[in-house]
Amino acid sequence: MASGVAISDEVVEHYTKIRVRYQGSEEKERFKIVIMRMSEDQKSIIVDHESSLKVKDVEKEDNVFKKILSTLPEKDCRYALYDCTYETKESLKEDLVFIMWAPEDAPLKSKMVYASSKGALRSKLPGLKFEWQVNDPADKELSALVEKLGGRGVVKSLEGKSL
Repeated sequence: MASGVAISDEVVEHYTKIRVRYQGSEEKERFKIVIMRMSEDQKSIIVDHESSLKVKDVEKEDNVFKKILSTLPEKDCRYALYDCTYETKESLKEDLVFIMWAPEDAPLKSKMVYASSKGALRSKLPGLKFEWQVNDPADKELSALVEKLGGRGVVKSLEGKSL
């Protein structure tokens, strides 16, 4: 923990919930994106319940990708776990994407604390294959995420939308 920021137990619990498909759990009640932020005292990383979305929150959206990005604040940093559904030439896939959100307009201190705490958070979330760092408007484009998932030659659709 280079920054000295602690990771709340709730963050680890939500990681388990989004990562593991519980037997008998309803699809609509699964998390689609879990947003994490610094606590008010800047001493721990906590779950941002107001911004996190479940499958039922995005099922009627025309553009799930845009809805997910809209949960992230324009002028502050966040971490997120995004349960991404995409299709490759071989099969339909679901993978977790760790997002480090640090927009250009975020305060410098916030960017520094989030950057220095990222390693500690990632160590509590083992097994993540993909990381997507978003700093400027070009990073928010669908094509940036598609590249992380394997590129346009591999990925045929994202969240049910053909590319």
